[in-house]
Amino acid sequence: MGRIKTIARRTFLIGSAAILGGVAFGTWRYKTPYANPLVSGDGIGAITPYVLIDPSGVTIVTPRAEMGQGIQSTLAALVAEELDLPWDEVRVMHGPPAKAYYNGAMLEDGVPFAPTDQSWAAETMRHAMAIPAKFLAIQLTGGSTSIPDGYEKMRAAGAVARAALIAAAADRLGLDAAQLTTDAGAVVAPDGTRLAYTELAEAAAAVDLPDTPPLKPRSEWKLLGKSLPRVDMVAKSTGTASFAGDIRLPGMKFATVKMNPALGAAMNGFDDSAALAMPGVEKVIALAGGVAVVAATTWHAIQAAEAISFDWAPASYPASSAEMRAQIAASFTAETLDATMRDEGDVTTATGEAFEAEYDVPHLAHATMEPMQATAQFKDGKLTLWVGTQAPGLARDFAAKAVGIEAEAVELHTTVMGGGFGRRAEVDASVLAAQVAKAMEGTPVLVTWSREEDMSHDMYRPMAIGRIKATVKDGRVESFDFATASPSIMETLAERANLPLAGPDATIAQGAWEQPYAFPQYRVAAYRAPKTVPLGFWRSVGASVNGFFHDCAMDELAHLTGVDPLAFRLNQMSHDPSRKVLEAVAEMSNWNSPRPGRSLGVAFCLSFGVPTAEVIEVENSPEGIRLTGAWAAVDVGLALDPKNIEAQVTGAMVYGLTAAIRGEIGFEDGKVVQQNFWDYEPLRASQVPDIQVRILESGGPIRGIGEPGTPPAAPALANALFALTGTRARSLPLAKSFSFA
Repeated sequence: MGRIKTIARRTFLIGSAAILGGVAFGTWRYKTPYANPLVSGDGIGAITPYVLIDPSGVTIVTPRAEMGQGIQSTLAALVAEELDLPWDEVRVMHGPPAKAYYNGAMLEDGVPFAPTDQSWAAETMRHAMAIPAKFLAIQLTGGSTSIPDGYEKMRAAGAVARAALIAAAADRLGLDAAQLTTDAGAVVAPDGTRLAYTELAEAAAAVDLPDTPPLKPRSEWKLLGKSLPRVDMVAKSTGTASFAGDIRLPGMKFATVKMNPALGAAMNGFDDSAALAMPGVEKVIALAGGVAVVAATTWHAIQAAEAISFDWAPASYPASSAEMRAQIAASFTAETLDATMRDEGDVTTATGEAFEAEYDVPHLAHATMEPMQATAQFKDGKLTLWVGTQAPGLARDFAAKAVGIEAEAVELHTTVMGGGFGRRAEVDASVLAAQVAKAMEGTPVLVTWSREEDMSHDMYRPMAIGRIKATVKDGRVESFDFATASPSIMETLAERANLPLAGPDATIAQGAWEQPYAFPQYRVAAYRAPKTVPLGFWRSVGASVNGFFHDCAMDELAHLTGVDPLAFRLNQMSHDPSRKVLEAVAEMSNWNSPRPGRSLGVAFCLSFGVPTAEVIEVENSPEGIRLTGAWAAVDVGLALDPKNIEAQVTGAMVYGLTAAIRGEIGFEDGKVVQQNFWDYEPLRASQVPDIQVRILESGGPIRGIGEPGTPPAAPALANALFALTGTRARSLPLAKSFSFA
């Protein structure tokens, strides 16, 4: 076990090689790196590149996708800090699809230890998970893993580059490397001579690098730990950022898709005569389960798609949401038990006052602001693809398979994205664009889904039911028996990806079993309901479901015992950082202060290793219930960019509150009911309360923050509504039970 830990933890530093008159530097966790995806040609070595220096400057290559969360800025800062590169000189590019950019942290949370467990066994297994992560070699942005994955290796990449540049300068100046320093993108000699990195790049390619470059202590940081201007903000603010839909090429055509509204079902036939007679329409392409319409503009294509008559095959799943819910409700059986994730004490022997409740949540869509779209060109047996994707390697591979070529014949450019939330980890947009491009060989085509097509052909967050039985005694929880049931995300994902996944689906109980409460008797069981519609990873995944179930039950138990809800949670917590976020949010919201006409609700959820507490304030108004204040406290272990963390928590809360109030995807006759933002309505700016965020740093493992702000939002609001009205909502969306302004 000690050997595994050593292998998993050590960072091996590989070296450098010339790139087009410059040099790339990289790190790798193991002795044999994957090939460098950036280089080709004579004399170019295979390394893992994160820093590219050419005559025009320094470019930091980031391995994770930018979809509005600011991750490329923070990853670039990790490298720039060690490289002594001024922030205003930093340029960033997304790394191409490559195994070299695999996500080494993506499997860490899959171990059977709670994030609060820092024991030797737990830490050893977490670090060992980097080994299968390397061999899977999935380049993925998601699961709040980008910072845990990049924190050490991106800094090490900067340190490697800096050491190589100093060595090259020492050789040129005839000085000992120890006499040289670096400052603002240059190596500096004792007499003040400055050699710019761009001057030294080619010479640095031949330097033998040290096995372990020293990393700066936090006390010497100039960039990390501070709020930096994001590298993507100017382009996005001026409209010059290039999304997949912004690509324009000579002779370009525009397309949309129209797929069977019964998800996954076949198309028996279609009549496109009316569509082909419309101005600007060039071609209708038959696809598996639908068609693509190619036209002179996207609008022409969408209008023509509506003119096609179809003979659709029926859905294979229950036709209505009510039938799906009944199917889930019937799944709390021994035969469908997927896993018992926690089982402490014996919940059947409890003698305290009994409590029992059932909660449920609907399907949810991702509803990204930018609909699914991709630009593609198939020419001379090769495919070029421009797409916003969280998984570029998978998108490339599936697109290649769809058009019958090798992955090496695909050139994929990952563009910035207008939101992802897990939706762009799917490959359907890439696959359909590739198929359309092959049918239009030689002609570049932008394939854009209509908002209606996007909303009704998602990979949804599962519908789920939670059942809680508990007992309380002497103002505390004596037993807590938590059962949750839903169809499996991983089952439908494995089917789409043709992967042989087996065993329990950890996402079903995610956000329930790992909560840091010290109940004497504590059981968490996950039940797998039958497969229905396609499911996917929605922001915070299972924690968005179970966070609502678990914390609403805690709030009900607090009121049952007559104990203040916040104190009730604090009294039974076994994890100090979790206690501190609750104490912080109590202070921020003035929890114990009178507020006539207004009420507060609190919620806590530990997800993705981040203890998160939130408080929502509500009031009645003539127009309906208003949200008048919101507070959040999070502990990320170490805060690299406070302002960006604050923005992520704020956005995650708004995303969670939107889903809590109005979010619902319903099914009738096997089809999605909601079609656009008018019936899948986000919160308006006037409905969003002022949100204040406090960031705590316990010094524990560094954590990502893209998702943890979402799970507590719904229960905090539901608990506040109970405090205000006396009505307890156990079902989402809340707009079914309350009238909001």
